[in-house]
Amino acid sequence: MRTTLASVVGTLLLSAASFAACASAANVPAESQALPQATAIPVRFEHSVDTNNAKVGDTVTAKTMQVVVLPDGRRIAKGSVLVGHVAANQAFSFDSTPYAHQSPSTLSIHFDKLQAGSESVLVNLSVRALANVNDSVDASYGHSVDNQDSVGMMTLIGGLTFSPLQKMIQDDNGDAIAYNRHNGLFARLVASGSCSGTDTEQSIAIFSPDACGVYGFAGDYLADTGRNGSGTFTLATRGHSIKLYAGSTALLQVNEAK
Repeated sequence: MRTTLASVVGTLLLSAASFAACASAANVPAESQALPQATAIPVRFEHSVDTNNAKVGDTVTAKTMQVVVLPDGRRIAKGSVLVGHVAANQAFSFDSTPYAHQSPSTLSIHFDKLQAGSESVLVNLSVRALANVNDSVDASYGHSVDNQDSVGMMTLIGGLTFSPLQKMIQDDNGDAIAYNRHNGLFARLVASGSCSGTDTEQSIAIFSPDACGVYGFAGDYLADTGRNGSGTFTLATRGHSIKLYAGSTALLQVNEAK
């Protein structure tokens, strides 16, 4: 029998009660969580966050885009909810001082727990890749090149292209780099930019194995990925306020225990 998120929670609940007395979920250390280090969690944001009206403490939710399979066979169901909050927020305000260096607009988000039904797991996550709603929609279905092509080709966030009919996805050298299964797309993550690779297979949904950074956010950048163990990521931009629209997606990863 396959084990679901409920069994993941079991080992956590014993320590969570005592932990809650001395710390809030917003400051959960990586070692207190039950999910294995480097586990990738592809999610879609449920509602928009606008720095012009967001407040620190506002709830942020995102749902898992496909089944997440852990190394020991346990599974986190598609549609499980990550619950977090706005940790910091700064709308853009133009400084009219001559030759002034304009301060960026920033939005910091911290995910606190993974919820499945009445059970929850405390989490400490970083952002590996973040994509805006348009790029996320485009990567979610095949694009036909002509009327004879009824299936189309998938172009994932990060650039990997393949046919939805392919079960094994290969690179130019013929090496398998991802597998297209009935419950989602899986791959070993590839080191790219500031992102490390993994030796274990991960759930990647609509992301390329080497996806790293921001996609489709003109001028926006990750000022902080949360990879330092803080579990808080910061999106920043200059010249305008940040709007993280519902439907945007992220490939998150469980932080290394410190």
